[in-house]
This record gives sequence, C-alpha cells and structure tokens, in this order.
Amino acid sequence: MSQSTRFQRLLEVLGLHRPELRAWAMYDWAITGFYAVIVVAVFPIYFQDVAAADIPSELATQHFATATTLALVIVAAVAPILGAITDYIAAKKRLLATFAGIGVAAVAGMYFIHEGNWVLAATLFIIANIGANGSMIFYDAMLPHIANQKEIDRVSTAGFAVGYCGATLILAATLFLILQPELFGFAQDSTTPVRLAFVGVALWWMAFTIPLLLRVPEPPVAVEDPDAALTTVIRMGLVRLKRTFGELRGYKHAFLMLLAFLIYNDGIGTIIRMATIYGRELGLETTALVGSIMVVQVVGIPFTFLFGMIAARIGTKPSLFIGLFVYMLISVLAYFMTTAVHFMMLAFLVGMVQGGTQALSRSLFASMIPGHKSGEFFGFFAVFEKFAGIFGPAIFAAMIALTGSSREAILSIIAFFIIGGLILTFVDVDEGRAVARQAERDVGLV
Repeated sequence: MSQSTRFQRLLEVLGLHRPELRAWAMYDWAITGFYAVIVVAVFPIYFQDVAAADIPSELATQHFATATTLALVIVAAVAPILGAITDYIAAKKRLLATFAGIGVAAVAGMYFIHEGNWVLAATLFIIANIGANGSMIFYDAMLPHIANQKEIDRVSTAGFAVGYCGATLILAATLFLILQPELFGFAQDSTTPVRLAFVGVALWWMAFTIPLLLRVPEPPVAVEDPDAALTTVIRMGLVRLKRTFGELRGYKHAFLMLLAFLIYNDGIGTIIRMATIYGRELGLETTALVGSIMVVQVVGIPFTFLFGMIAARIGTKPSLFIGLFVYMLISVLAYFMTTAVHFMMLAFLVGMVQGGTQALSRSLFASMIPGHKSGEFFGFFAVFEKFAGIFGPAIFAAMIALTGSSREAILSIIAFFIIGGLILTFVDVDEGRAVARQAERDVGLV
C-alpha cells in the first residue's frame, strides 16, 4: 500500500477525506480560537482587570455576565427565523459570512478598549458573540448536506477536533505574546500585547473562514425564489417557522434529542463557564487556570477524533452516554478538589469528553432531520443550545445562595446529566432517521 493511499485512509477514518469536508472543518479551526481567547481565557480577565478597573470587581462580573446573557438571548430569538429563511433561499454561506464578518469586526475593535472602557468592552463582546453564534447556525446546518449517514459522526467530531487544534495554536501564541511582552518590545505592564492579541484572533477567524466559502457548495433548498423581496423572504421564513412548530410532532425523536440536549448541555455549559471562577474562588493562581484551558484544548484533539471512531463502532447514543457518565464523575471530583493538580486532572477529564459529546450531539440531531429543513431545525438547535448557557449558571448561583457554598452548587450539576441522559434513552435513532429520509424522498431530494 502506497503512502498516499495510507494517508487517504487515515483521512477517511478521521472524517476528513474530501476537500469540502476539510474546508468545512476549517471553520471550526477559525472560530474555536475566538471562543478560547475571547470567551474563556483572555478577554474576561482583561475586562475585569482593565476595562472595568474603575468599578468594584463584583459589579464588573455582573456586567460581564449580563453582556453574555444578552448576546445569547438575542441569538436565541433570531436563530429560528434565520434558519427558516435559509431553507427558503440558498443563502447559508452568505449569512455565515455576514455574521462572521460582524464578529471579526467586533473582535478587531477590541484593540481600542483601554482602562475604564467597560461599556465599549461589553458592547463589542455582545456583538462578537452574536456574530460567532449566529454564524454557527449556518455552519451546523451544512453538516447533513456534506456528510452521508455513515460518516456524519466522524465528520462532526473531526470538526470539533480540528477546532481544538486551532484553538491550541492561537491560544498558545496569544499567551506567549502576553506573558513575554518584552520579547516584542513592550513594557511588562503594557496593555498593547493583549489588544494586539485581539486583532490576531480577528485575523485568524477571517482567514480560516475563506476555505469554507470557496470549497463548500451552497446546500440546495426544496423551494427557492432568489428574486423574492426581503419582506417576502422574511414573511416566508416566519410562515415556515410557524409550520415547523406543528411539524415537530412528526419528528418526535429529533425533538426528544433536542430536549435531552437542552438539559445535559446545560450541565456542560455550566462547567465550561463556571470552572475558572470556581477555581479562582478556591485560591488557584491565574497560571494554573489558564494552563488548564490549554490542557482541555490539547487533550480534546485526539479524544474528539476517538469519540467519532467509537461512535462508528458502538453507535452514537452509547457514546454519548459514556460522555455524560464522565461528566457526572467530573462533578463529583470537583466537589473534593482542593489543589491546582486536582484542577489540571479535571481539565484532562473535560478534554476527554467535551468535544466528543458536543460533536456527537450535533451529528445525531443532524441525522434525524430532513436535509431541506436543516437551517430551520438547526435554528431550533441554536435556541436550545443558547438557553443551555443560561439556566445552568442561574441554578449554580441559586445553589450558592441557598447553601452558601460553591461545592454544593457544583454537585447540583449532576442532575442535568442524569435527567438529560434519561430523556436520551427514549430517542429511537433508527426510527428518527427513517422518518427524516422519508421526508426527503417526499420532496424529491433523495
């Protein structure tokens, strides 16, 4: 067997064996860097220490949480309408590029955030999140169009794994610039390296969006009227959205999957968003906290690919149950955590399951919806995903208020994995996929 043949087989195992699949996955590479640097690691600290330096820290945290929630609510409100519109006109790539452009411009604008500019910082953070989360609606909706049923799990997990690779590189470069400013001619207390890092993230996001726009074909739609006026398109989108609410009964298992995802992803999202704050409360140093984020990215690369291979062997649902069990274990171990070593160990466990669980959730849902309604249904998927980022932290805060301890609050997250897992047991994957394929045949797409 020649070396090129072996390489092609490796790409097939990984889910990256066609040019359009690799181009599609590169958007994960592009945007995961935004989430790692702007949402999780660097910008929150910059917001607290610089942009909101002239207000009390607890008020700064409140403003940051409010900005996060507002951005998620806005995307959740418009996602189903946007998704419905792109199932009426072939515009998924155009709208992805539009939202990505909005996000890129907002992140680049963060260069102009100086001490005390917390209003500007919060505003740009909201706009950047709208751009990122909005673009993901159309990115996810392309999945069932570029991957067949046998490869969809591998392709979805490949996207997440490629994203982890990109996030690792951009995060490492960002941290090197920030932690060693003198090597680049900046003073140790200068904010310029951080602000330049924000520009770097914007350029990274923009550059690696191009492969998708060039190589991934625009998904077809069942009915298209490219000459329709904007008001007509919006009206048709709203009509389709209303009809979809009624049609959800006909896609029972896709809907059950959405409900299960809403609940267990709430637990996943809470761990992602509260981990750094929880670790800081326990007295862990910034280097340990940021280092743990790097651990998640690095470990996530091989294990996300591995989850795709496991799903091909034992099925998507059993693989998801493995991920949810590990998350329950993480919640229990976090209750007893006391040291930076413990935190790193938990980061390793999170890296093992985070990408795989989320990727398989995406591919399982995609496999149970008809292709001509992918935008519409992934609009709903986006709504459920965004609400999953709202309820968990709220319950976490309520548990702290009731018990006076974050340790008890971290244990409460287990309920999300148990309840979500129980609902997932009622999802009949084969029946859900059969219903979706029949719907495609009814409109002549198969």
